[in-house]
Amino acid sequence: MRHSLLHQPHQFSPSNPSRPFSIITYNNSLLDCFDHLLQQCKTIHQLKQVHNQLIVTGANASAFLAARVLSIYARFGRLFDARNVFETTPFDCKSSSLLWNSIVRVNVSNGLYENALKLYVKMRKLGVLGDGFTFPLVIRAACKFVGSFRFRFSFGQIVHNHVLQMGFQGNVHIVNELIGMYAKMGQMSDSFKLFDKLRVKNYISWNMMFSGFALNFDCDGALELFKRMELEGLEPNFVTWTSLLSSHARCGRLEETMDLFDMMRKRGIEVGAEAIAVVLSVCADLAADHMGKVIHGFVIKGGFEDYVFVKNALICVYGKHGDVKEAQNLFSEIEEKNIVSWNALITSYAEAGLCDEAVEVFSQLEKLDGGSMERPNVISWSAVIGAFASNGQGEEALDLFRKMQLAKVVANSVTISGLLSVCAESAALNIGREIHGHVVRVSMNKNILVQNGLLNMYMKCGCLEEGHLVFEQIEKKDLITWNSMISGYGMNGLGENAFATFEEMIEAGFKPDGVAFVAVLSACSHAGLVNEGRRIFDMMVREFRIEPQMEHYACMVDLLGRAGLLQEASDIVKNMPMEPNAYVWGTLLNSCRMHKNTDVAEAMASQIFGLITETTGSYMLLSNIYAASGRWEDAAKVRISAKTKGLKKVAGQSWIEVKRKIHMFSSGNSLQSDLKNVCEVLEELALQMENKGYVPDNDIILWEE
Repeated sequence: MRHSLLHQPHQFSPSNPSRPFSIITYNNSLLDCFDHLLQQCKTIHQLKQVHNQLIVTGANASAFLAARVLSIYARFGRLFDARNVFETTPFDCKSSSLLWNSIVRVNVSNGLYENALKLYVKMRKLGVLGDGFTFPLVIRAACKFVGSFRFRFSFGQIVHNHVLQMGFQGNVHIVNELIGMYAKMGQMSDSFKLFDKLRVKNYISWNMMFSGFALNFDCDGALELFKRMELEGLEPNFVTWTSLLSSHARCGRLEETMDLFDMMRKRGIEVGAEAIAVVLSVCADLAADHMGKVIHGFVIKGGFEDYVFVKNALICVYGKHGDVKEAQNLFSEIEEKNIVSWNALITSYAEAGLCDEAVEVFSQLEKLDGGSMERPNVISWSAVIGAFASNGQGEEALDLFRKMQLAKVVANSVTISGLLSVCAESAALNIGREIHGHVVRVSMNKNILVQNGLLNMYMKCGCLEEGHLVFEQIEKKDLITWNSMISGYGMNGLGENAFATFEEMIEAGFKPDGVAFVAVLSACSHAGLVNEGRRIFDMMVREFRIEPQMEHYACMVDLLGRAGLLQEASDIVKNMPMEPNAYVWGTLLNSCRMHKNTDVAEAMASQIFGLITETTGSYMLLSNIYAASGRWEDAAKVRISAKTKGLKKVAGQSWIEVKRKIHMFSSGNSLQSDLKNVCEVLEELALQMENKGYVPDNDIILWEE
């Protein structure tokens, strides 16, 4: 005979089973008996047997037992049955918050946050106001519900008011959830007010605040709270320390994060897997692969190797430092790989510029026979798209994006930003506009990363009006926004606009960084604004205390050289605190070519010949300068020197977008399709230019390999 819980000896049998008894006539022993049976259920079949007996005996009219039944159905994953129990329970039972708490908890536990919020609204309409168990669940649902920020914030405030009306403002469990809710919504001031008013705080209260500071990138606030905690006589636990580490890591305070980790270990605080993962993420961003290996040793000694998220973090560390072989080994050691594991390896190959390997791992992920969590997600797609984009393979990146759309994977801001970068570099304006339309359709046009990408794309494509329109629509401009606008004006020859935008940025309260100064100095150079450029360079050093780098010196050399102030430009090169690179020498040489100044160029010859380079750039300029002044023998010597060293000229490239496809042309490449037609068009253009009065400059000879 099949075993049944209902045949156990302690089962209670009513004296008259032919008539269902009212629950009122039951005593506590009956409720305890059914409760015990329900807790003993090991299978769904056993649960249904007990549930049927509850219905037959009328015991299902007990809110306590109904709540127990639906929670056990949910434990077995039978959410439909759980909801059915709730719906069919007598109306009188629904005056108890116990039953409501159970069904709300089931929905929250299973990620059905919208259902949980609807149940709370329905519950309030029926006059059930909730208790100390209801509010933490509803607050959690309001936080995690995937809806608009305005709705979530408003709903959270309404629940907060209900908490105050019910007199629960001193309930530490409820207030802790409210602290967490406001922190997750970016309202740390509200969290802090609640925290300060809470008379009795527990460790969860403190740690909720620390987590909030970490989430909102406020490491200074976290550190202040840490000091306050110690002053009040509380010893921070490992959760507190982990949150403190996380806050500093998220703020980019990498060195300080490592110092805090050392302090944590010296104080004998237990180091958990979560803290290790945070430190490993810092090691990945730090240019110190030795530290990553040290932490790897700590992982092995501490027995953290079985934690998948720790292994994933290790893959990222080795991948970031270019050790893709070790990243692959770690990946192979993981028995139950999750999507993060796959993405970590794909990203490792992508960041190393190994596009083919990244695509190979991506293809393996696509072929897996798993659930939705084991399929390529937006991070997987973004990594391979970004790999091709960074590697200058824009067409491949765009093709992957189209495949991503066919796979019905919704692109995020990182994906779109990478694609816009491709469009900017290849001047693919039509594709960029198409992506802009997609951005508007999916309501991503308020994302600052995307907005900056659009601005950069339009400015680099020469569409200044559209770029300016995007700029004006950005409500919360950041430094990248301003830098993109300044450099955009500069590359389009509008130096005065760039200079004015730079001053406007400072007036808006932004402190320019090194990139901003490169952008504005370059703009001044192309527009011939010598005095403005000198003033900006002086401002950078004296007012903003930014030490000039190679790029800043190169801009000043270009600025002065273009203006014909070759001796002053040469003096800057000689007095630089670092050894000038090929770009700086090339900039000065180009100015000598423009102004046909052989003397300054000749004075640099020995430095140019001593350059460690793989290309002919500076040699070509010097040779052409000699040739332009008729010094053919010296020009030949320079060419021979370059060839002896095995230097190669980088082939010139140009491209054009026709019918949504980018066509690239390289000098010396005779394999282009329709090359004959292209040459015919070029000849026609050359004739039209001559008719318009264009006279070619024949002073500069062509460089031949």
